[in-house]
Amino acid sequence: MLNIPSLISRNRAGESIGLPCFCTANEQVIRAVFTYAKKYSVPAVIEATCNQVNQDGGYTGMTPADFAQWIASLSNEYEVSPDNIILGGDHLGPNPWKHLPADKAMEKAAVLLKDYASAGFRKIHVDTSMACGGEPTPSFELVAQRAATLCKIAETHSPHPEKLIYIIGTEVPIPGGETDDMETLSVTSVERLNDTIDTHKHAFESEGLAGTWPKIVSVVTQPGVDFSHTAIHRFQPDKAAKLSNQVLSIANMTFEAHSTDYQPTQALQKLVEQHFFFLKVGPELTFRMREAVFALAQIETQLCDKSKRSELIATIDQAMNNNPEHWLPYYQGDDKTVEQLKHYSYSDRIRYYWSIPEIRTALDTLISNIDNARLPDTIISQYFSAREFGNMHATANELIEDHIALCIDRYYCACGYTHSEA
Repeated sequence: MLNIPSLISRNRAGESIGLPCFCTANEQVIRAVFTYAKKYSVPAVIEATCNQVNQDGGYTGMTPADFAQWIASLSNEYEVSPDNIILGGDHLGPNPWKHLPADKAMEKAAVLLKDYASAGFRKIHVDTSMACGGEPTPSFELVAQRAATLCKIAETHSPHPEKLIYIIGTEVPIPGGETDDMETLSVTSVERLNDTIDTHKHAFESEGLAGTWPKIVSVVTQPGVDFSHTAIHRFQPDKAAKLSNQVLSIANMTFEAHSTDYQPTQALQKLVEQHFFFLKVGPELTFRMREAVFALAQIETQLCDKSKRSELIATIDQAMNNNPEHWLPYYQGDDKTVEQLKHYSYSDRIRYYWSIPEIRTALDTLISNIDNARLPDTIISQYFSAREFGNMHATANELIEDHIALCIDRYYCACGYTHSEA
């Protein structure tokens, strides 16, 4: 069984070790993670957000129990030990229902926490920072009180409450909220960190959860990293040094870093060194998948008769135009700019569309066409140049998984895992 408190102690003692957290509900991505985890015997933290998976189905159509059962089935298929898998819930709180009055939104959030805990999720990020139903921005004290209420529900309904760990704090954009405005990005101050810790500790004690407080192993802070549709705000270690030093004065605590996607691997390593123990990654995984799939679509146009082609990219475009709610509020500019962003932006809002039936069918057709085309090594090399000569031949799914693994591998490397150790 993966011992996270022990790993955290090693990190706080100066060892460059952390945990990558793969925040995704994409099947190709999760298969790639399990392929990697099986090959190198590394732990896999798979996370779902409150918008992806909730009691109403989220945008994936899955409840927490559905998601847990699906992950268990996939991990069994890849022969990855359940002891090496941790399910996490991200931004769990009232966010999906923040348009409702606060009491109703919190009732929905309570069910959310109950369902995640009951389904066996062990890593719980509680986020109650958002205003609900037109209320003013909640105070530190109100955020903490609501978080403690939700944690008490998780403790009550988890089949193994002794295995739960909690992440508190937010200091990041709400899930799915990327924009091109990073002008206001700043590193979390020591004062805000202390206020977050102090108010949450008091709230936990008030809820009779003093014995649960040691399960809070990390706090979400902003180290000065983010990405927009077209740009990356790179980590600058010096600017986060005071924050990094302060966390060592708080027993057993580390940081969780969100929106680390696309940071250079060296920057990810520096984050881990500065006690950002949990590194969250999401859109970069599906960005890599989209790159691989689009490359295969280009190959398909060269090798397959027009009448047999999947027309995957055209199918994606049609689905995005028919259901624009996942990209229209976010992409701005002239028609050419918007069309480019729909395909190639760092925020990768195509990730919301892969589960649409017609896109799944087109992807299956593309994969079948590629596998039946007896793909020449020279064409593979043209589109997948990271592959070694002498090791070109692969199925379409292997090419997709290996390309996604470019992201997976660098996160494990940044967190101190080599290919020879777990």
